[in-house]
Order: sequence, then C-alpha cells, then structure tokens
Amino acid sequence: MSKLHLVFGGRVSDPRTLEFSDLSSIDIVGVFPDYASAEKAWRAAAQRTVDDAEMKYVVVHLHRLLEPDLLAKPTA
Repeated sequence: MSKLHLVFGGRVSDPRTLEFSDLSSIDIVGVFPDYASAEKAWRAAAQRTVDDAEMKYVVVHLHRLLEPDLLAKPTA
C-alpha cells in the first residue's frame, strides 16, 4: 500500500500557525506515494517562496487520514 502524502501551501495570517488566510488561492503541489518524494516537492515549493514570510507549505500524511485505525495503539 502506498502511503499517500499531499503537499500544499498558501498565504498564512501568522507564520507560526497553519491558519491559511485565503483558501481560494491554495497552491496544491501534488499527491506523492511516499514521504521522501513529498518532502522533495515541499522543499522545492518552500524554496521558491523563501523570501515571503507569509507563505507556508506543508506535507499532509493522507494515509493517516484515510486509515486512522492503523495509528491506534492496541490496548492490553
């Protein structure tokens, strides 16, 4: 099973948060089959906007959202 990762970014109201100020202008970089390729795409996107403190790119672990039960720790 691929562990899908989404890379996206946009303008944030505060660089210390993930509160995106304009959802209509979110930049969807892509969906990637593994963390390594997602991280490479994230680095490239973030580097393009390095001088703009209000732009933020993130990697979202889609596989964790799609199968949250896999993260649950077994109770003994």
